[in-house]
Amino acid sequence: MLPAWVTGAAAGLVSLHLLQKLLFPYFWRDLLYLLKVARCGLTVELHWLRGRVVTVLDRFVQHAERQPHKPFLLCGGEVHTYRDVDRRSNRVARVFLQQGALTKGDTVALLMSNEPDFIHVWFGAAKLGCVVAFLNFNLRRASLLHCISSCEPKILVVGADMFGTLEEILPSLQKDIGVWVMTKDCTLPRVNNLLDKLEAASEDPVPVNLRSANNLKSSVLNIFTSGTTGLPKAAVISHLQILKGAAGLWAFGATADDIVYITLPLYHSAASLLGIGGCIKLGATCVLRKKFSASQFWSDCKKYNVTVIQYIGELCRYLCKQPVKEGEKDHKVRLAVGNGVRSDVWREFLNRFGDIKMCEFYGATEGNICFMNHTGKIGSVGRTNFFYKLFSPFDLIKYDFKKDELIRNKHGWCEKTKKGEAGLLISKVNAKNPFFGYAGNKKHTEKKLLCNVFKKGDLYFNTGDLMVQDQENFLYFWDRIGDTYRWKGENVATTEVSDVIGMLDFIEEANVYGVPVPDHEGKVGMASVILKPNKSLDLKKMYDHLVTYLPGYACPLFLRLQETMEMTGTFKQQKFRLVREGFNPSTITDPLYFLYSSKKSYVPLTKEIHDKILSGQLKL
Repeated sequence: MLPAWVTGAAAGLVSLHLLQKLLFPYFWRDLLYLLKVARCGLTVELHWLRGRVVTVLDRFVQHAERQPHKPFLLCGGEVHTYRDVDRRSNRVARVFLQQGALTKGDTVALLMSNEPDFIHVWFGAAKLGCVVAFLNFNLRRASLLHCISSCEPKILVVGADMFGTLEEILPSLQKDIGVWVMTKDCTLPRVNNLLDKLEAASEDPVPVNLRSANNLKSSVLNIFTSGTTGLPKAAVISHLQILKGAAGLWAFGATADDIVYITLPLYHSAASLLGIGGCIKLGATCVLRKKFSASQFWSDCKKYNVTVIQYIGELCRYLCKQPVKEGEKDHKVRLAVGNGVRSDVWREFLNRFGDIKMCEFYGATEGNICFMNHTGKIGSVGRTNFFYKLFSPFDLIKYDFKKDELIRNKHGWCEKTKKGEAGLLISKVNAKNPFFGYAGNKKHTEKKLLCNVFKKGDLYFNTGDLMVQDQENFLYFWDRIGDTYRWKGENVATTEVSDVIGMLDFIEEANVYGVPVPDHEGKVGMASVILKPNKSLDLKKMYDHLVTYLPGYACPLFLRLQETMEMTGTFKQQKFRLVREGFNPSTITDPLYFLYSSKKSYVPLTKEIHDKILSGQLKL
């Protein structure tokens, strides 16, 4: 017979365990995640106290020395080891150094698609202590020129497959920007060839002091984001942000033995910081594909023994729309890391493709807040608790959706939402969670900050995202505010699209917004337009103009012709009612039109076309 105190203690422990399961079901998973966050932060602090900043690039060079023959990049049937990438990036650095093209602190603008040389140029420039600006290769003409000028680069490096885009902007490009192309024999004026010089360059390392960092908050990258309004803005990315982004895969449980499949464009922070940076943090291998292919996705995963994939919601939906094949669960993928997947697609993805841990996260490129769904709760972008808010203080505040503005009480302060109520996500700006703003744009930096929110003098970063926190402290993305919507995995700034439409000589005014379409991620672009007096709507000219000046994802798929433009009380274009009314020709009396790609024109939106869109027969 056991002593009474033993049975009593055992009963007490069982009771405590049951109580914990009932009242705090996520306690141990929360604790493990918080310990990981604390460990990551402590490592950075210890290096800082010792007087040195160990960057992600430093970590890569260490791997190249310790595991030189381990594959770092697998791309197009080629294997690039850690040593290979290190040495070729040394060649890039040597060329620019010997040619006198770059000095420490200069900015290099990079216009390249997903290819190994993107990473070679990125790392080579970084080894010279330069800031690298990732340009969205979908941008054209004025938008691209704006991005280049806003980051004030010393040189522009262009991929061989970007010749057409370069030819469009070259006559208007600032003359003091050196242009380098990844070819041996480009004949365009004022353009330098890079490939022939790489072959002749030394692969010896450049002096370490060129890349050495003495401040975690110094700028190393510019990554462009639409933000909430206007043309793309160059978000300033520091060493601190790269270190945080690179820790994402590790925090979700990835290891050095994993093989990570990257199909997202490298100019996105998800692919470059979380994907490439995450592989470097782990010392893992990544498979880089030039462009996402739904039909080849799982074949690639099997071919390369992929264990971790990166996704956006649209990518998962495309995979689920593919015809069902035998052996779809016959792969080694165990983790899927990304954001923006709907709950129904999430469930379908797991049912169809097997036991994969979905690691959903939330984070804006320029933001100072990040959530990670470490529990796998379907539909949630992450989870919070008292301790997490000590690391990253944030709040959800009340927002007037109709007026498109913050709600402040009679004292002028914002008010926090209740659980279950949608509110604007704001994150406190402090020394531990700084906001670095946008390169060369103080005005837009200031617009992203909210002052005097809860008390005089406080300062918060405005994410522009509406979120909901439930009773269990899970967070769910609800919508975006302002003049941005998301389509095809890209943020579309409505004012930029409006400006392009306004260039047409028959358009008086354009109001651009996003409308939801069943079974599609994000929102589809729609433009309400008013014609100038005595002018008619030229649908073919409209189509030709928009596809020339806008990337495909930003071209409005629907047009609505109106006689007057409704305005808000503060003289802003009214979008709320237009979004709610959508694009149904049976209920809207205004003329509606649809961008019909196969006909290379906008055509009247009939009930038949509308029904085909809703049924999925007509692909958007």
